[in-house]
Amino acid sequence: MAEFTTEYVTKINQDKVDSVDYVKSRFADSPDLVFTDYRGLTVGQITDLRGKLREKGADYRVMKNKRVRIALQQLELPDASEYLVGPTAVAISRKESGPVVKELIALGKDMPLALKGAIIDGRIFTAAQVAEFSKLPTRDELLAKLMGTMKAPVQNLALVLNAVPQKLVRTLAAVAEQKQAG
Repeated sequence: MAEFTTEYVTKINQDKVDSVDYVKSRFADSPDLVFTDYRGLTVGQITDLRGKLREKGADYRVMKNKRVRIALQQLELPDASEYLVGPTAVAISRKESGPVVKELIALGKDMPLALKGAIIDGRIFTAAQVAEFSKLPTRDELLAKLMGTMKAPVQNLALVLNAVPQKLVRTLAAVAEQKQAG
């Protein structure tokens, strides 16, 4: 009796491999990814959304969930499978993600746009955590506060040092007035 052995051979579609490589190239340049549900958005709203996010240093792309999962796995980023269900668009932040998240939340008030979650600095954030993250000051705001704090003591020292000669001049003027009067 002859034995039959069958081997299952997986055929890899080069277009799909290229698509995953494209997703990986987009994600490799960005440490921060925000996943959204774009159901109900019109083409005009998506175009407007992309333009506003581009001003904040981010791209907004509709991507296939399975390819995003594979790209995240190959890049050794956290598993975001729970956010990759249903229609998903990804905001890919090339710079700081705070302004991008703030813009998405602001636009979500006027459009049917819902946050699903995010990967920020290599950690998974839920939609609620992303909303809280948006309330934090941006890097530029923190630097401005730091510069103001650092500038205050120097400014106060300059005022004190300037006050000494001014007081001396006023005192000498008062003495001169007293001598003229008396």
